[in-house]
Amino acid sequence: MTLLTALPAPDSYRTSGTGQWRSAFAVTELANASVAAVGLELAGLIEALNLAPAAPEVTVDQRLASLWFSYSFRPEGWEIPSLWDSIAGVYEASDGWIRLHTNLPHHRRAALQVLGCTGERAAVAAAVKSWQADTLECEIVAAGGVAAAMRSRAEWLAHPQGHAVAAEPLIHWTEPQHIKLRGRPQATAARPLAGLRVLDLTRVLAGPVSTRTLAGFGAEVLRIDPPGWDEPGVITDISLGKRMAALDLAKGEDRLVFETLLSQADVLVHGYRPGALEGLGYDRETRRRIAPNTVEASLDAYGWTGPWAARRGFDSLVQMSAGIAEAGQYWAGTDGPHPLPVQALDHATGYLMAAAVLSALTVAARNEAAPAARLSLARTAELLAGLNKTAEGAEITAADTGDYSGRLENSGWGPGRRLAAPLVLSSAQMRWELPATRCASAAACWQG
Repeated sequence: MTLLTALPAPDSYRTSGTGQWRSAFAVTELANASVAAVGLELAGLIEALNLAPAAPEVTVDQRLASLWFSYSFRPEGWEIPSLWDSIAGVYEASDGWIRLHTNLPHHRRAALQVLGCTGERAAVAAAVKSWQADTLECEIVAAGGVAAAMRSRAEWLAHPQGHAVAAEPLIHWTEPQHIKLRGRPQATAARPLAGLRVLDLTRVLAGPVSTRTLAGFGAEVLRIDPPGWDEPGVITDISLGKRMAALDLAKGEDRLVFETLLSQADVLVHGYRPGALEGLGYDRETRRRIAPNTVEASLDAYGWTGPWAARRGFDSLVQMSAGIAEAGQYWAGTDGPHPLPVQALDHATGYLMAAAVLSALTVAARNEAAPAARLSLARTAELLAGLNKTAEGAEITAADTGDYSGRLENSGWGPGRRLAAPLVLSSAQMRWELPATRCASAAACWQG
């Protein structure tokens, strides 16, 4: 059984394009390799399914792969809402720095409750100043919010959670089972994932990147959100190629619909923290009973072992916790934390998650037991911290007009241009049949 366990070697795929993100870390190198992992695993699946006589060659455009780590959509004649809440961001505490993540209303309420101040940025800054960063982090997390004190790499590796994450594999393969793949007569070497049903239970940002990637090679992706869910500022980027539906898993009738969808899915991708799906009544045993032939991949923020395994988190927070923002501060010579130029942990984890799905499908196609895959942002941070910088070319600062596809995309909010695809196989190219669309804009059913 050969499963994806590490980034591919640079000589296993071709690169085109040039340029690099300026950073203390090997961000462009991570972009190249994580996108290439998708291509190489897809090439293996094409060969295993006998869609081509041999595995196709894989080419990654370095500039485009780097740009897809940022934002892939440029609106024309309208503006995308801001990604960040008005009080989200970095603040100076009495003994260091802390980042508050308040994009979701309940996370904002938790932070303000602990700080005991109004929701103006100046008031928040004054309140944070009276706290020790680590203490405030703990109190906000205990209140149901999310925050991260800035730690150095040494502090993180000495921390119980950092120590646990460092010992985890990049992709944790677990609970192998024999899966009978559903026939997909529409699959070809040019469109190898056509007919593949992917049930997407993920939110910003890594999980949606993984399913967007699978959609780019023909998969039918159905994303399920809670009623009323929205992700202003990011949904135009990551709903590309998907149908967006809503179900309330606390309601019996919606649970029946969900269970029917799951039983018919080829792939389940979810971003629930350890124990969260169990709390909804869908533990691993139940999911297996409902969908015995479904490949599963999941992710969380802070790893699958250690005291923070169930902690909520986001890319920007993991950068603070894992020493990336502190290393960036010294590299850039700034007064405070200096994050990566893009949310590289999210994007790299998303591509690796997609590659893991393809790897498991390939194993199943060869009649071997296919395990479930677990990934985390924190483990990807350890991967990034150990990468050497080798990329060449001018600094990338933003996308140019020539980086975009010539085709107009009529998204659910208005027209715009999408970056050209960063990955090409000699037999297949990434393309999306559906434009980005709003949450809850589709029925919760499979089309094919």
